[in-house]
Amino acid sequence: SPIQQAFIDAGAVQCGFCTPGLLVAADELLERQSDPSDQDIREALSGNLCRCTGYEKILDAVRLAAARQGEAV
Repeated sequence: SPIQQAFIDAGAVQCGFCTPGLLVAADELLERQSDPSDQDIREALSGNLCRCTGYEKILDAVRLAAARQGEAV
C-alpha cells in the first residue's frame, strides 16, 4: 500500500514490532485528512509506542505518504 511504501522509503521500519499499529493508524489518519499537520500526525499515532526510531522517521513517512496522496489526486 502507499503508506507501507512510504514507511520503507523513509526508513521508518526498524524491528517491526510497532509497525502494524503505526501503519493502520497512519492509514486511517490519511483517510480522514489528506494534509495532516505534525500535531495531527502525533495525535493519530499517540497510541503506538516505538522504541527503535525516535519517531522522526515515522513522522517523515506519514508526511511522505500524504504528499504522494496529494500528488495522485
